[in-house]
Amino acid sequence: MPEVDIKDKNNNIIGKISLRDDIREDYPKQGVIHDAVINYLANQRQGTAATKTKGLISGGGKKPWKQKHTGRARAGSIRSPLWRGGGTVFGPQPRDYSYKLPKKIKRLALLTAFHKKLSSGEVVIIDNLSVEKPKTKEMVSILKNLGLDHKSVLIVLPEKDDNIMRSARNIPGVSVTRTSDLNTYNVLANNMLLMTKEAAAKLEEIQG
Repeated sequence: MPEVDIKDKNNNIIGKISLRDDIREDYPKQGVIHDAVINYLANQRQGTAATKTKGLISGGGKKPWKQKHTGRARAGSIRSPLWRGGGTVFGPQPRDYSYKLPKKIKRLALLTAFHKKLSSGEVVIIDNLSVEKPKTKEMVSILKNLGLDHKSVLIVLPEKDDNIMRSARNIPGVSVTRTSDLNTYNVLANNMLLMTKEAAAKLEEIQG
C-alpha cells in the first residue's frame, strides 16, 4: 500500500494516508482507459446535427417544366438534391450517440488513471478544505500555498460544498467535483488532483 502525504492549507505535511494498490493485481488490458474516455465523450454529444432532405424543404411542389420536348433534362422538383438549394442526400440526422460501458471496466479505468496520477506525483491530499464564505481570493491563496497555481486543478470533495464551488468557479483551469462524480476523463484532463482525505477514503470504497 503506497503512503501519501497529507498536507494542510499551508503545505505542511501533517500525516500520511495509505491507499490500497490492489488494482495492480488484476491490471486491466491496454486500452481500457481509452475505452472509458471515448465512452464519456460519446455520452456528452448532443446528437442534434441535422440536414434537410428533399421532403423537408419548402417549395418545389410544382414541376419546373414539362417532361418532354424542351431539350432539357427531366426534372420533377426544384428541391432535388441535384439543384442548388435542394435537399441533402444521406446527411446527418438527430441520433443518440450514448452507450453503456460495463461498470467493472469504468471502475478499472478510473482507478488505473488515478494510480497513474498518484505515481507521477500529480495528486495532493489535504487534511481539510473549507472556507467560511465564498471568496475567490482565499481559494487562490490556498492553491498558491500548495504550489497549484497556474495549473489545471480538479478539486475532489467527499460531498458537495457550495462555498468551495463558488470560490473556485472564477479561477481559470480550476474545477470542483465529488468523489461519486469522478470519472476517468476528468482525472486525465487536469494537471493535478487536489483531494481531501475524506474524498480519498471514499475512493477506497470504490475499490472495495
